[in-house]
Amino acid sequence: MNCLEFHRQKLADPPRLSAEARAHAQACASCAAFERSVDESDQRLEEALASPVPDGLADRIILRSRTKNRAWRAWTLAASVVLAVAVGLSFVREPKNAADQYARLAIEHVMMEPESLTTVRNADPPALRTIVQDFGGTLKALPGTIRYIRLCPVEDGTGWHIVFETPEGLATLILVPEKPLRATQSASAGGWNAMARPAGRGYYAIVTASAAATSRFERTLEERIDWNRRERS
Repeated sequence: MNCLEFHRQKLADPPRLSAEARAHAQACASCAAFERSVDESDQRLEEALASPVPDGLADRIILRSRTKNRAWRAWTLAASVVLAVAVGLSFVREPKNAADQYARLAIEHVMMEPESLTTVRNADPPALRTIVQDFGGTLKALPGTIRYIRLCPVEDGTGWHIVFETPEGLATLILVPEKPLRATQSASAGGWNAMARPAGRGYYAIVTASAAATSRFERTLEERIDWNRRERS
């Protein structure tokens, strides 16, 4: 079993996993973390449903129905993201030295972390300011509403995975330090568009649902983050 199959099975039926899926989670730290995140969300939902409702049984039934509907919409969105993974991964894989390698890696990263598009995590502007500063830039203004910040494994190291809510939809920004990139790269796969560009102490990648949205978010990013502190070799 691979990570994609594990994510699909966990999202389809969170309480029940096959023996093969459990064995995979024991050996894969990323999928184990994903499993914990899903289980914690389920637990919070159960606690909300179990809490007493002062207005009586009828109101309690209405609340339960609405809460379940919200949960169902969340799982449906997550499932649609996983479907995009299934369709797109066959297009993402390219030779290691392809000219659009890092843009495609960014798309793959978003596809393999679908929870980043359905949950709110560490949405802290001061934390973002520190992250950008450490990366070699100055945050002048937020490029959107922060929804998700996480330090993730990337090729040969770690990078910051940040999701913003913008007027054009969700935009993912991935900051990869200490990784040289000589020229801007672009790629599209599985309904996603990405751009990777040298900046700060490495490179950043943007992933959105369209080339137009990627271009608009890049312009906003360049207006609101000063990369003048870029280190040059």
